Amino acid sequence: MSKPIVYYDGLCGLCDGFVRFVVARDRLGRYQFAPLQGETARLRLGDELPLDALRTVVLAEDSALRVKSDAALAILAGLGHGWQMVRALRVVPRPIRDWVYDFIARHRFQWFGRREACRIPGLEERDRFLP
Repeated sequence: MSKPIVYYDGLCGLCDGFVRFVVARDRLGRYQFAPLQGETARLRLGDELPLDALRTVVLAEDSALRVKSDAALAILAGLGHGWQMVRALRVVPRPIRDWVYDFIARHRFQWFGRREACRIPGLEERDRFLP
């Protein structure tokens, strides 16, 4: 069975920060990561999601896709330890969670900046990042 893949906007400062946060806390190496601008996303998500319209993190796990707040909460809960408590936020109805997510997504470049290119992972984490 393959590892869950976190697809993210590699040009977004907030998204890059989220990925760095998850990598630092994913001590078991549970997740792999792929930028939405990359070959892996194009090949694996191209038929299921319109990549040019995505403004969200996507979690591909067990042949299912989660997006927006569902993806973010599942990723954090998957880190184990105390992070599983974020599942409690699922009591907030998805439309409300996704409205907050979309609001932040609309302003993410303004608030957190835009990268010129996707970051290049360091040697110690390179095997976790897909092209």
